[in-house]
Amino acid sequence: MFSVDSVRLQFPSLARRQNGKAIIYLDGPAGTQVPQSVANRVSEVLIHHSANRSGKFITSHEVDEIMDDAHRAAADLLGADDPRSVAFGPNMTTLTLQFSRALAKTWKRGDEVVVSRLDHDANFTPWILAAKDAGASVRMIDIDPIDATLCMKSLANQLGPKTRLVAVTAASNAVGSLTDIPTIAKMVHEVGAELFVDAVHYAPHRRIDVNRWNCDYMVCSAYKFFGPHIGILYGRPERMQELKPYKLRPSPDSIPGRWMTGTQNHACIAGVTAAIDYLASLAGTGTSRREKLDLAFNDIATAETHLITHLIEGLQRIPGVKLFGISDADRLHERAPTVAFQIAGISSADAAAALGEQGICGWHGNYYALPLTEALKTEPEGMVRLGCMHYNTQDEVARTLDVIQTIASAVA
Repeated sequence: MFSVDSVRLQFPSLARRQNGKAIIYLDGPAGTQVPQSVANRVSEVLIHHSANRSGKFITSHEVDEIMDDAHRAAADLLGADDPRSVAFGPNMTTLTLQFSRALAKTWKRGDEVVVSRLDHDANFTPWILAAKDAGASVRMIDIDPIDATLCMKSLANQLGPKTRLVAVTAASNAVGSLTDIPTIAKMVHEVGAELFVDAVHYAPHRRIDVNRWNCDYMVCSAYKFFGPHIGILYGRPERMQELKPYKLRPSPDSIPGRWMTGTQNHACIAGVTAAIDYLASLAGTGTSRREKLDLAFNDIATAETHLITHLIEGLQRIPGVKLFGISDADRLHERAPTVAFQIAGISSADAAAALGEQGICGWHGNYYALPLTEALKTEPEGMVRLGCMHYNTQDEVARTLDVIQTIASAVA
């Protein structure tokens, strides 16, 4: 098990103070802090390896190798067999909008696309727009409002012979609920459809394995797992090769280049490799990078479960606090270490501002999880969201709970 003290020394931002107190970063669901090794790698590539690809000179050769390394590292992170099955882009939303346009060209009027009310809008609206363009219908998977989890019975009811695609999250970015992707994939494939998984919120907390999941496509974002703002798209190699992307004529026709439109952000993509290597370094043992990632994510899940248990139990003891999502201590393995809650008598924006004044970073509103907040009927006020990462501590959770107790008492 890694030492949280040694981990924190690798993140310069964690030493920052506000009004004499250390800042507590519980805003990780909107973007994690970055270790020094990642920043160093981005800086190094910007300074020493600034060139475009496929040139006949040394810096261009170096960029080609940097990109090849990144594809191999991303394949290791995602559990993909072929590094060519991984494409990079500006962010998950842009990649999903781009990919949805290409996939929609294979649909026809009368086809059906299934989306989930548990999802971030970036895995919801792009498919609704794509279905409209293709003349396809959209069906919705409901949630269980009691614990804000995906309703598997509703999923089964939405599937049929006309289903072409199901888009679902691996973890809710709002309330942390995990979904059973292997089971969902089996259900989806039994009706001859494809599965697109949003693993953005899942990526820093649990081990992604696209082979075990048996998904057809998957997206995530490096800035959610201690890297720069870069989006990552995985697709089955044969499908990524046969689908026709919107691209320029001189750009590559082979994967992954056919999906990576325009000049890529080479320095930040090198930072993605550094972020993946940072995660692997958390493992005390292991030979290959994949084996180290397996071990590291086991330890990350253990550490974060302790933190979220402390946070949930503390919130449940504060009068006026209403929690959303799974709170049963026996079911915490079914959620990511992210909580959303409301405090009676104060808006989520004002509550987040009160936390911010005390040096505690948390989010308010709907965090673009609009399908879920609409289903939970928390619009327009939204909820306060706090997320634990493996670099957070029990003392930070305790201090946060004390501040929330003070806020709740002041408005009671």
